[in-house]
Amino acid sequence: MLWTRWLVLLLCWGATSGEQQADESDGAPPRQRSPPPVEPLDFGFVPAAVYDTHAYYEPGPIGILFHMVHAFLYAIQPNPFPKEMIVKVIQQNMGGIKIEEWRKPDNVVLLLQWIYYEVGFLTCATIGITFVVLIPIIGMCFCVCRCCENCGGEMHQRQRKNADCQRGFYTASLVATSIFIILGVLIAYAANHNVTTQIKSTRRLINTNMRDLKTFANNTPAQVEYLTAQYTTAKNKVLSDLDNIGPLLGGRIHSQLEKEVVPSLDTALRMAGAMRETKEALENVSSSLEVLQEGTAKLQASLSGERASLSNTLSDPACTNGAVSHTCNTIRSTLAQLGINADFSELPDVSHALANVNTVLKTDLSNIVQKGYSSFNDTPKLVHEQTKNIVSGVKGMLDKIGTEINSFSKMFPVQESLVNFTNFLNQGQKNIESYYSQVDQLDFYRWIGCVAALCMVVLVLAFNTLGLLCGACGYDKQATPTTRGCLSNTGGNLLMAGVGFSFIFAWVLMAIVTTLFVVGGNVEKLICEPLANRQLFKIIDTPFLVHPAKKNFLPGMLFQNPNIDLTLGSLYRDCHENNGLYHSLQLETMFNINSFLNRTVYNKDLAKVFESVQVDLQDIMLLEQAGRDNLINFANSGVGEIDYEAYLAEVNKGVTLVDLLSFSTDLEAQADQLPRGALENALKGHASSIRQIHREQVVPMLQAMKYVRARSTLSQSIKQLQRMSNNLPVKVTNILSAIDAAEYLITHNASHVVKRETKGYIQSLEGYFKQYREWVKNSLTAEVAQCKPISNIVDSMEIVACSFIVDSVNTFWFGLGGCCILLIPSIIFSVKLAKYYRRMDTEDVFEDGQEGWN
Repeated sequence: MLWTRWLVLLLCWGATSGEQQADESDGAPPRQRSPPPVEPLDFGFVPAAVYDTHAYYEPGPIGILFHMVHAFLYAIQPNPFPKEMIVKVIQQNMGGIKIEEWRKPDNVVLLLQWIYYEVGFLTCATIGITFVVLIPIIGMCFCVCRCCENCGGEMHQRQRKNADCQRGFYTASLVATSIFIILGVLIAYAANHNVTTQIKSTRRLINTNMRDLKTFANNTPAQVEYLTAQYTTAKNKVLSDLDNIGPLLGGRIHSQLEKEVVPSLDTALRMAGAMRETKEALENVSSSLEVLQEGTAKLQASLSGERASLSNTLSDPACTNGAVSHTCNTIRSTLAQLGINADFSELPDVSHALANVNTVLKTDLSNIVQKGYSSFNDTPKLVHEQTKNIVSGVKGMLDKIGTEINSFSKMFPVQESLVNFTNFLNQGQKNIESYYSQVDQLDFYRWIGCVAALCMVVLVLAFNTLGLLCGACGYDKQATPTTRGCLSNTGGNLLMAGVGFSFIFAWVLMAIVTTLFVVGGNVEKLICEPLANRQLFKIIDTPFLVHPAKKNFLPGMLFQNPNIDLTLGSLYRDCHENNGLYHSLQLETMFNINSFLNRTVYNKDLAKVFESVQVDLQDIMLLEQAGRDNLINFANSGVGEIDYEAYLAEVNKGVTLVDLLSFSTDLEAQADQLPRGALENALKGHASSIRQIHREQVVPMLQAMKYVRARSTLSQSIKQLQRMSNNLPVKVTNILSAIDAAEYLITHNASHVVKRETKGYIQSLEGYFKQYREWVKNSLTAEVAQCKPISNIVDSMEIVACSFIVDSVNTFWFGLGGCCILLIPSIIFSVKLAKYYRRMDTEDVFEDGQEGWN
């Protein structure tokens, strides 16, 4: 039917390809780093179908009887399932069974193999047929023989000493036999009743399976629609990434280039800070130098005056005296020590370098470097501006693809197909339900027939039971065989009646048992057991079973293509696991939607648009020319030409050449060696003046905060300047070289970085579509159009045919067959026992008048 094909196409339209796209170039160089991981998308859950059928059967207590029958059949037929033999039979007889073909040696061997396989059933069937044939003959012969007063028909009972033991033995044996017959009747009746009970349960299985098929048909379009709707999830994520192409792609490019760019700008920015520190250090040197020069100038003047005055004193004529001249000469030789040690007035001036640095600082290098940072950090914005047109074009293409996907499902007559399929199911269910009354009627007739067969056995049991009761109750040990009571005689007659009915019914019952045994046993061994262990599927799935040119039966029947690797076993297994119909039927071989998804979800046109994404970074400028000139001017400011060693040498010197206190003390000691007089007093006066200079000028320079701070600041600033100015031109050259290299990298060599990051960005966009395709593939495999109802139908058929019917039929003939077999000892024991209960015509009489009936 045409609508069924449309429905199959609808179920399979959402398939996706699991194959990965091949690389465009086999010789592409390996990537230097792996692409960034693609963010996983959440497509939610496909609306799941809930099926009502639970294809599982637990027989309950009667299962024990089923196991007994299975064990009996296994004992009769222990051979494994003849798969190869059945395949050969089918293949040789697909063109029709011809008698002359069986005369061929191969077919004769095949027939012998089949007979060997069926030897257990054939043996039992032969026994049953023999029973059916012989029992009527034996019964007729037995009847004729008894009519001729033979075979126990003579109404005379001979005297035996162990008569009571024999009667007791026959009674117990008949009772035991009757009990076993009753068990057989109960087993057969339970099996018969189980068929009727389970046939009613069959309606529930039919209803739930039909309901599941309707659920399957009604829920599948909604599942397919959900698959198509989830394309929006992938599309929206791609659109979101396209809207954020600046931060995403530009950010990746920025992060890759910043390893080279940012360090060069950082060094320039640190150099701008060094300029300000240099200015501060030069200012500190200038101010500290003024303070120290002021203090040392006053001290130099005082010491020079004192030295001149002392020299005049030593020029006194008194010093020419022979005894005094030596002392005066000694004092005169130390006059040169009266002077300052650290002379800051001779140090070079730093005002010129300070002026140059101030000129350099008029240009804000930090601001220029910050512009370079800003220009480089604007890479995401630059990328966004340059890809604006591409992004808008991609959005239009994605909207068109979404329209194509949504419109594709509308190409199929979904509603019409669903209506036709639902009507087909409803009509099928009505047709099945129309047979319910006939099935019930036929089952009633079957039940009546089985009960009638059991009633035959029950009738024999009734005669046996009544005969035992009457015979046992009416038996009198004191009575002779000819004087037995009426009740005892009735018991014997009832037992013989049971024997007669046994001969009448046994062969009929055995014919029924043999027929049911041969049919039911072979159905169990050749159909039910192979169906339970799935061996039957292997026969149907045998390649070239139906036709030598047709490999597989199932796809040839469904799709007219027997070469598809689809088997009934794989279909059942996938459906039993509740997988999707698309995967189970391998519908991609019939209607491949993969090519459609490859043409639409991520087609070549969209790939070309993505590949056309290009980013130009030549507009990025890290350092303006003014900044470069500023760095060069700073290098040429003269900071590096200052004699820092001279400054450090003067700073490390003491205030005076000699300790003035020691000098004044020595001067007084030498004055004491002179004769008393004016010269002595004058020298002591000079010693006092030197102490005063030390106290008023040297001590303040050593201890006053003003001079201490000036000296410390001068020392630290000189050291700082010396450190910063060390190889200053080289440092500036290195900074400019690093910036030039970074700019060259951006403008010339960044293309491979841009291509790599652009490729990674495009791969992330492709990854969203791949996720969608993989999700569709997995959903079609496991969630869409779950074909559990198909396996449920097979399981339900197995339950109804095998568990409900075949097992019950086999149990019925098992119980009834046991009754038939037990009728033979029942006949023997009844005949023997009836002799002790029936009234005889004659008896043994002894001469002494005593009879041996005790």
